[in-house]
Amino acid sequence: MLYLWLKALHVIAVIAWLASLLYLPRLMVYHSEAEPGSKESETFKIMERRLLRFIANPAMIATWVFGIALMLEGEHYRAGWMQAKFVLVLVLSALHGLNAKWTKDFAADRNRRPARFYRVMNEVPALLMVAIVILVIVKPF
Repeated sequence: MLYLWLKALHVIAVIAWLASLLYLPRLMVYHSEAEPGSKESETFKIMERRLLRFIANPAMIATWVFGIALMLEGEHYRAGWMQAKFVLVLVLSALHGLNAKWTKDFAADRNRRPARFYRVMNEVPALLMVAIVILVIVKPF
């Protein structure tokens, strides 16, 4: 029964984390097109900061906590698919860190990247999600 609760909490946390990682770069697309110091820019700063602080960060932490507990409870840590998933989740965590850095850059009006950059970065979490879901469901190795 513990395993099922851990799995449910892990999936909930993953959904919240990925939603934030998909939405934050989309906000940055629009923010990069706003004039620094404008009312729009200041609104985007608030939205980005709150999304990161109140949704993305706690969801990432919960994902890791419940994921590690789930891996240990189910003794999946030896499986090849789990090791590959672990690497992809590390990449997702690095992307989270980059999003945090970009949020700080926008907050200080130091963004130097075009909207196109954030449009491309908006696709990366989705690609990682597809690979992770395939590894978890199909368990190809």
